[in-house]
This record gives sequence, C-alpha cells and structure tokens, in this order.
Amino acid sequence: MDSTVDALTNAYQEFVAAAAGVLEANEASGGQKTVTTDAALENFKQRWELFRVACDQAEEFVESVKQRIGSECLVDEATGAVAGRTGQGTSTGLPPISAVRLEQMSKAVRWLVIELQHGSGSTSAASHSHSSVPFDTRFSEDAPQ
Repeated sequence: MDSTVDALTNAYQEFVAAAAGVLEANEASGGQKTVTTDAALENFKQRWELFRVACDQAEEFVESVKQRIGSECLVDEATGAVAGRTGQGTSTGLPPISAVRLEQMSKAVRWLVIELQHGSGSTSAASHSHSSVPFDTRFSEDAPQ
C-alpha cells in the first residue's frame, strides 16, 4: 500500500511541477508560442498521463482491497465465524453455511453474471460443466454444523 501511495504522491507532485513549468514558460515568453512553451506543454501532457495511470493503479488497488474485505466479511457472516470470534450471539436468523458451499455458490453466481454479460440465455446447471464441483441446489451440506 505504501508503494501505491508513494507512486501517486510522486506522480501528483510531478504533474503540479509540470503545470507550474507551463505557466512559467508562458509568462517568460510573453504569451507567445516558443520552443520552450511547446516543451513545457509536452512535459505537462506526459506528466498528466502518468498521473492518470497512477490514479488508475491506486483505484484498482482500493477496489481489490474492498473486494477482499467484502469477501472475508461474507465468509465470516455465512459461516458464523463473526459471532464466534466476537462472543456476540446475534444472528441473522439463517443457519451458517459451509465455506465450501459458499465458494460453490459464489462460482455459480460469477458464471451466471458472465453468461448474462455475453448475452447467453442458457443458465441451466448443465451449462456449468466447467466447474470442478457441480452446483447442487439441494443445500444438503448446509445442515447445522
């Protein structure tokens, strides 16, 4: 995370310095187009692109962390691990499910989303032959643990 923050900070500082360079070159030339102002503008464009790339990378990092935290919370909630760790007896009224079952359902949902994005109308369980574990809709392994 520190490297992501450092990269974003450096890219921002270079972008701001390049913007200042454009203003200084423009003022020095009296607002006329010169080789110096063109070079300053080109540097500004490059620094802008590098800053955008750094922002995109930081955003990807944040999204991956959000997904990981969300997945961990979902697994904890679904398997009942949260109540066990915190000592709280609060429950959603649903029995906990096994982590294997949760992963199975998660894979099924991901494939359904992919199929929907590709416009496939076939959403039957038979279309999930790519999964190493077939999707079972009976919830037999979700018996109280």
